[in-house]
Amino acid sequence: MQFASITARLAGLGSNKWEIHHLARQLSASGEPVIELTIGEPDLPPDAALLDACDRAMRAGRTRYSNGRGEKAVLAAIAAKYTRRTGRQITEDNILCFPGTQTSLFAVLMGLLEAGDKVLAPDPYYATYEAVVRSPGAELVPVRLRASQRFHLQAEDLEAAIVPGCRLLLLNTPHNPSGAVLTREEIAAIGEVCRKHDLWIVSDEVYEDLTFGAPFASPFDLPELADRTVVVSSISKSHAAPGFRSGWAVGPVEFARALLPLSESMLFGNQPFIADMTAYALTHDLPTSGLMRQHYKARAGLIVEKLHGVAGLKVLPPEAGMFALLDVSASGMDGHTFARRLLSEAHVAVMPGSSFGENAARFVRLSLTVPDEKLGEACARIAAFAK
Repeated sequence: MQFASITARLAGLGSNKWEIHHLARQLSASGEPVIELTIGEPDLPPDAALLDACDRAMRAGRTRYSNGRGEKAVLAAIAAKYTRRTGRQITEDNILCFPGTQTSLFAVLMGLLEAGDKVLAPDPYYATYEAVVRSPGAELVPVRLRASQRFHLQAEDLEAAIVPGCRLLLLNTPHNPSGAVLTREEIAAIGEVCRKHDLWIVSDEVYEDLTFGAPFASPFDLPELADRTVVVSSISKSHAAPGFRSGWAVGPVEFARALLPLSESMLFGNQPFIADMTAYALTHDLPTSGLMRQHYKARAGLIVEKLHGVAGLKVLPPEAGMFALLDVSASGMDGHTFARRLLSEAHVAVMPGSSFGENAARFVRLSLTVPDEKLGEACARIAAFAK
């Protein structure tokens, strides 16, 4: 039987990226004492007030069909958030709601790209980016991020990477896997390159609320870039609610208008009770993100203390997010080999840097979303293995 060409384009770009994670789960299921430092799943539960809001909405009958743009309350809450942030009037006409950032990314790129288009993606990049770029038949063009510059994208590196057919820059700040937070000045310089070459900017900002002191900045907030920028985000990280799958895309009115039929074709609406919970999350001052910032910053410090300099290992301290990168090149192994052997010999699961692109091949990524005691034990095992 014949399959659509998209299946060939995405072959090997799905769960294969999480090979070590799946192997770790198998070992755990067989009774082995594995410590997982692989995925970015918050270890804090959602605030009880969010669960109560969701429960109230379900019991009030908010379980019927929605629409392709989003429920009124959550659209108003998202509009208010970005109006405050940008200082411009953002309305529901700028917004489309989706179940999570991943679906938002997929829909946005399907709506902006044609087969044969090229997408600039700072490398390393989040593990699913290559798949969402390939889905419409586009090609990912990596832009080198340098560890010596803390993986901050430089405008000159972006300029040098541009080739004929480039249509879009897929930006991620705060950055996964490195935790880099671009400054307003860096974004302005990057934006000038995008204006010069008439590029869309799709900005993945899911870690916006998890910075460790560096001020957050977005191309959408700069008036000169607003007409070419689309933001995707969600409450998965900010409110420790990944399983609720509640996200959005915000951009120019003409963008949202053009993508609305695509949204309606895919989903025809999210769950109203989750939309109500999301509206509550965005309109109330809950402690979740503050607690996570505190915990993750401290855990990043613990990793630096326990591992930096041990047997030549080098920790790249993150500026935000849920992860830290560890340079393992002194071991004589690349990140993938190190991760495979670490799991087999020390029962610690980490993500190989190659899951995030060629420029992270000598790194492994450690998640900060485990309790301090368990993270400390994992660091002790990693140190012993490295030695």
